[in-house]
Formats: sequence, structure tokens, C-alpha cells
Amino acid sequence: MLKFIHLTDIHLISGGRRLYGVSPERRLHAAIDSINQEHSDADFVVLTGDQVHWGDDDNYRVLADAIARLDIPVKPMMGNHDNRKAMLTALPSIETDENGFIQYALDTEAGRCLFLDTKIEAETDAGEYCPKRLAWLKQQLESTDAPVIIFMHHPPMKLGLKGMDIIALLDAEPFYAVLKPHISRIRQIFFGHVHRPICGNWRGMAFSCIRGLNHQLALDLEAPETSVPGNFEPPTYGVALADAEQIIIHMHEFMDRSPHFELVTPEGMDGREYSLHMRHGDWDRMT
Repeated sequence: MLKFIHLTDIHLISGGRRLYGVSPERRLHAAIDSINQEHSDADFVVLTGDQVHWGDDDNYRVLADAIARLDIPVKPMMGNHDNRKAMLTALPSIETDENGFIQYALDTEAGRCLFLDTKIEAETDAGEYCPKRLAWLKQQLESTDAPVIIFMHHPPMKLGLKGMDIIALLDAEPFYAVLKPHISRIRQIFFGHVHRPICGNWRGMAFSCIRGLNHQLALDLEAPETSVPGNFEPPTYGVALADAEQIIIHMHEFMDRSPHFELVTPEGMDGREYSLHMRHGDWDRMT
């Protein structure tokens, strides 16, 4: 079974600085500690974009030092906050296609994993997938009969979040046209950018995204396009288990510190006795 970790939207800043009042560097190290301790058997960690908040060399050096601590391979990807040149300088082992885009393929027992580059070189947070990148994707899809798992930063579909929908993948229709002949083989699309746990189905293809590490998008379906409401819901990473029959994605709130306990009442105790037995710290009223 293929096992991988989905981590996204780190928004790292160098010098120990805070972003919106919290430290993305500390949260990244907490995620790395959790992955190393709990999921060192994973095949890889995929970072679906926005590794840094500002795409300068200092931020990527901090990123490189941090992810070097991971016990498993790392698959970094481009987001709208990222800078290709700076990322490639700090992480020279990253693969690129023939046109210099940070996108690559990995064949696994669960299918071909395709890591896409949706960064647009323009003053916008939206994404694009230009004809050169579409040609690469077409070739990758046509050169195998295996199932396909796609990773990207920008979602190609509207999610009902107006402030984010206007900065999604701008050329979603040409992108879909390349995918369409292969829909039956596309098992899942993983993306970042949105900073929310969302899953669904787009034109016959399953998709999912997760919260970022630093700050989140608040769920407000009535907010106008001019508003991107944020909050500090707990950061997560995804733990995906994939084989020939299914893909299972567990969302792990790795910074949660609530007590763990057995939900099955031990023999000889009734429910009330067990609740009293399990009192812990502030959790002294388990009802």
C-alpha cells in the first residue's frame, strides 16, 4: 500500500518572524516532529505549494533546513507565493520538465503521481496551466495505462468561496480538456491554496484539500469576492493510504493536545464509573 503525507501552505518566514501573530516556522517543525514520530513509514511527503510567504532566498534556506529533518522523501511544489528560481537554488534536487517548470511524475503501486506547476508569472494569486505545461501533462497521461493521482496548488473548480474562486486556476477548461479522455483513470486530485478541508467530485473526478499550517480560511459562503476571511482553526496534514482498490485520507490535527482514551468501557466498569476514572486536567466533566 502506498502511504503519503499531504502538507500544504506553510507560508514560512525567515528570522523567526510571525505571520498574523503566529509562527509558521514553529508550526512546520511541529508537523515534522509529528510526521517523524507517527508516520516515518510513509513513502513521501508532498508539499502542495506556498512553502514560503515571500519568495526570497532567506525563506527557502529556512525551508531547506527544516525539511532536511524529515525521515522520508519530500516532494515540493509551486504555489502562488513561491519563486521557482529561489526554490530551485535552495532545493536543487527538485525535478523540472523540459521547459523549467517544477513538475514531475512518480510511478507507484497505486498509480502514476503527477505533481503540477500552476504558478503564474503575473501580479495575481490565481494560477495558470499554459500550453507548454498542458503538453507535458498530455504526454504523461498518454504514456501510461496506470491509474493517476494528481497534485497541484490551485483548484481547477469553483468551491463556493467567492474570494478564493476568483484566484483559482484561470484556464480550467483547457486543463479539463486534457484530462477528459482519462477521467476513468484519475483517482484523486489533491490541492492546496484554499486553507480549508474540502472534498468532492469535479466532472467525475474526486478531489480534496486541507488546512494550511499557519492560518486558515474561515467558512463564510456569503462573503463577497472582495473578502477573504481568516481564522486560526487547527492546522492539519493529510495521511493518505492508497492501493489498487481505494484511497483513504485521514486529516490529522497534529497540534491537538486533548487526552487520548479508550472509547470501549473496560470489563467490570459501567459508563459512569469509566467517565469518572478518565478525568484529566481541564477535562473533568466527561459526559
